[in-house]
Amino acid sequence: MSAAPPRVQLRNAAEPVSRPVSPSLGETYRQLGVSLWGKGAYEREPVDGGLTKYQQLFRAEQGDIVVNKIWARNGSVAVVDGSLAGCHGSNEFPMFAPIEGRLDPRWMHWVTKTKDFWAQCDQKSQGTSGQNRIKPERFLDVEIPLPPLSEQRRIVARIEELTAKVEEARVARRDSEKELVALTNSYANAVFENANIHTVPLGDVCLVITDGTHQTPRYVDEGATFLSAQNVKPFRFMPEVHRKVSWEDFVGYTARNKPARGDVLLTRVGAGIGEAAVVDRDIEFAIYVSLALIRPDTKVLMPEYLVQWLNSPIGRAHSRVNTLGKGHSQGNLNLNLLRAFPLPILTLDEQHRIVSELNELRNKVDTVKALQAETAAELDAMLPAILDKAFKGEL
Repeated sequence: MSAAPPRVQLRNAAEPVSRPVSPSLGETYRQLGVSLWGKGAYEREPVDGGLTKYQQLFRAEQGDIVVNKIWARNGSVAVVDGSLAGCHGSNEFPMFAPIEGRLDPRWMHWVTKTKDFWAQCDQKSQGTSGQNRIKPERFLDVEIPLPPLSEQRRIVARIEELTAKVEEARVARRDSEKELVALTNSYANAVFENANIHTVPLGDVCLVITDGTHQTPRYVDEGATFLSAQNVKPFRFMPEVHRKVSWEDFVGYTARNKPARGDVLLTRVGAGIGEAAVVDRDIEFAIYVSLALIRPDTKVLMPEYLVQWLNSPIGRAHSRVNTLGKGHSQGNLNLNLLRAFPLPILTLDEQHRIVSELNELRNKVDTVKALQAETAAELDAMLPAILDKAFKGEL
């Protein structure tokens, strides 16, 4: 095991650099931003020189260390890569160039992703004026591990070899999840596209298809449960986090139809249009116009079967096609068109069989997703562990 590398102040490895540019009207300048928590630099929207409030901008070059004065305490420090060379920052983003032969930019890139580095930036920001900005001279007081240049490069190569393997695992996890979702959707499509299944207008097999109140709700601290589109996701009725309305308003909102266990709620607006769930518990609530209330005639239609169809790619496509307005992210699903949806209808026994099969498949997918979420957390923990070993001289 190698010894931990010596620690030095940044002033012994980097020096301030300034490449000022006076912005000109009609000339476009690429702008640089720095993400929090070591996530790196990025390119912001370009700006016309006549529209910036700054009298000077400063050009960044590859390898520069860029510091966000205000948010350095939250890890907003990055090393500029080749794609961002030529971008500009204001005087709120001081820049430092690694001293040749002393500090490899890629070594510094990984240093900026460590909690110790963030903590030091936070400590150096304390007590400064305004919003706890870090002063450039105080930033140079931050200590970093600094082995000889050849050792920096060897360790960086090892870090990047290991992080590449971590990223490969991430990609494989994402791809497998996509494949599982695609498999579920493919199976649902195969079931509902069966040419032998008779279709009927949805309204013919439902007792009620309506929506919630069109009145702007008057929210209160204590009162009756009031739900909107955020409380419905595919297959999930989620009333736990909700707003409240007075009991007087509640009575008015539910005068036409009060939602009940076994009803189906469908999102009528927004990016989640067409998402549906069964009300699976006994709970009193009113709904907003952003939700449609569907009450199947259970003598011929299982609520769970209807939800499977509505959430399938075919059902979601019908919802989007029948949205009125400027697009499904801004429009709304028309109730008359909803009543005309061509629902594939089968006997209750067949509906029950299909629901069981699709639920079994979804449960398997959910199990795999849960395992993948655990794996994702493990992968997230690997980078800090790798960097900890690297800067202790253990790689």
